[in-house]
Amino acid sequence: QSGLDWKVVQRPIMTNVYDPIPGYKANIRDTDNRILGVVTDRYKVVQNSEAFAFTDALLGEGVKYETAGSLQDGKKIWILAKLPDKYIIEGEQIDPYLVFSSSHDGSGSIKVAMTPIRVVCQNTLNVALSSAKRMWSTIHVGDLAAKMDEAHNTLLLAEKYMGKLGTEVSKLSKIKLSDAKVMEYIDMLLPMDEQ
Repeated sequence: QSGLDWKVVQRPIMTNVYDPIPGYKANIRDTDNRILGVVTDRYKVVQNSEAFAFTDALLGEGVKYETAGSLQDGKKIWILAKLPDKYIIEGEQIDPYLVFSSSHDGSGSIKVAMTPIRVVCQNTLNVALSSAKRMWSTIHVGDLAAKMDEAHNTLLLAEKYMGKLGTEVSKLSKIKLSDAKVMEYIDMLLPMDEQ
């Protein structure tokens, strides 16, 4: 339904007299041969299906995809999945999402973040990634399988952190301090020179 059921293939780049240009390849969408970008030989493709598989593995059974799609005619993709747990922080329910984004044009890294923002377009994707407190990112080179394992472990820890954060904030919100104690903490943390 997201329109991401295509693959990226890499082809050599040639001059107008068919001489290969060393060190570079073109990333091309297999369904219509649209050129998505020019990348170096070191660039490793993360297929759209691999992004979905990563999210499935991270969130496990019952993963619920909210939105997914491509931007700039396939140069960038995103997947947004609702995390199974809701968190209560200061009496407010937070519905966390996991957002996976990648670029096929060589302009950006792979990013996976936990966010309360529901991504539906470029603007909300930008806000979700720029405001995420927990994010994992890597460039499209090297051993991507090992890097994705690292992301999986990092984000599992982040989800546990969110659960514990809600509990700790609730405990802290029940502690009452006198005005004098608050002023003492302010003086200690923000000392003012008397002039």
